[in-house]
Amino acid sequence: MREDKRMARRRPAKSTRQQMLLTVHPHAAGMDIGSRFHVVAVPPDRSPEPVRTFESFTADLHRMVDWLVELGITTVAMESTGVYWIPAFEMLEARGLEVLLVNARHVKNVPGRKTDVHDAVWLQQLHQHGLLRGSFRPAQTLAALRAYLRHRERLLEYAAAHIQHMQKALMLMNVQLHHVVSDITGATGMKIIRAIVAGNHDPATLASYRDIRCQASVETITEALIGHYRAEHVVALRQALELYDCYQAKVAECDQAIEAALASCEQADPEMPLPAARYRTRQANEPRFDVRTALFQLLGTDLTQLHGFGAYTALRLIGECGTDMTKWPTAKHFTSWLTLAPDNQISGGKLLSTKTRRSANRAAKILRLAAVNVGKTQTALGAFYRRLAARVGKAKAVTATARKLAVLFYNALRHGMAYQDPGATYYEEQYRQRVLQGLRRRAKALGYELRESAAVEGVS
Repeated sequence: MREDKRMARRRPAKSTRQQMLLTVHPHAAGMDIGSRFHVVAVPPDRSPEPVRTFESFTADLHRMVDWLVELGITTVAMESTGVYWIPAFEMLEARGLEVLLVNARHVKNVPGRKTDVHDAVWLQQLHQHGLLRGSFRPAQTLAALRAYLRHRERLLEYAAAHIQHMQKALMLMNVQLHHVVSDITGATGMKIIRAIVAGNHDPATLASYRDIRCQASVETITEALIGHYRAEHVVALRQALELYDCYQAKVAECDQAIEAALASCEQADPEMPLPAARYRTRQANEPRFDVRTALFQLLGTDLTQLHGFGAYTALRLIGECGTDMTKWPTAKHFTSWLTLAPDNQISGGKLLSTKTRRSANRAAKILRLAAVNVGKTQTALGAFYRRLAARVGKAKAVTATARKLAVLFYNALRHGMAYQDPGATYYEEQYRQRVLQGLRRRAKALGYELRESAAVEGVS
């Protein structure tokens, strides 16, 4: 009993322990986001009711912002709960408050029983003592661009579903169009499908719509178009085609909004003229305006000079990452945010794991796709991908190559560095020299000397 009393006297009170932490943000508030209501907590000395609940209606959100402004709150921390945080975030930001969107994984250890009130108070305390980090969110103009680009991706996904519906209707009619053309939505395929929907079911007439670039002959296409054109299958084909055309029209409208959003951003006014295009062909599903020129006027540099980067790929990366690379102090911080860097787990001085974290980062997915494409090229990055894929597998090679592309992207925007590809031959020779140096070092350690053998003449 005496021992317990002595321990109680030694242990500082809870209020004393809280005062030991440094107050970084004295005017901080915490907000627990919900679908129907939000719970807001402010410092206890600011209001006789430091925790209040507001409905998610717009009028209630305005009252919430007015209440925070009256109390002198300058910064608010909230969790990223679904999409419910977006209206509150935008209203707070519009009134000049600094808003931190924090990762729920960083604040999930709430002491005691978990409730909405405890979550809000816990967020407020952590933010007051500077223990929270905000997630990346681009400026308002770039946030609008990102929203347009993501919406465009969804429209393309919906259109792709109806391409499958058209292909299924053709298969039900035993029309083997997809076996003789590489893409049924190409010039030849769409002319034939529109003719079938219009009521023309003669194979020879349909084959006459063959584009001159189609590799299959007219005779082969004619044989593939002999089918059983039942009325119910033609109706399914017609409706799938109409829905596909509808989504393509919406994509065209979205392209106009994207072009306007790019024009509204602050232009870089480049001093050098636009360099010659590295790629002559357009990317699949690329917007219907000159994306490359618009990006060059915005950034002052041509990102398509990087191998694996087309104009549409660069545009999507700008939409996800923005144009201000100062948000990340170094390229290592940038690749860590992309979850392309090793997540080293160290305990007791031992390295337990170096696996990259699992993430749904959209920019990382774009870079991984670019890494797969660059792996097919005769470039230094392509040689790096192929050598690493043969040694550790394609999955790790994709991640490592995507990280290199991320570093090049970061340096091009942050420091204006121009990329000069040394070529696959230079990379292979450099790798050969590294291997030889390692072999010489190992031979010397074993007491041997490595010498280059004379060229052996072939024997006839």
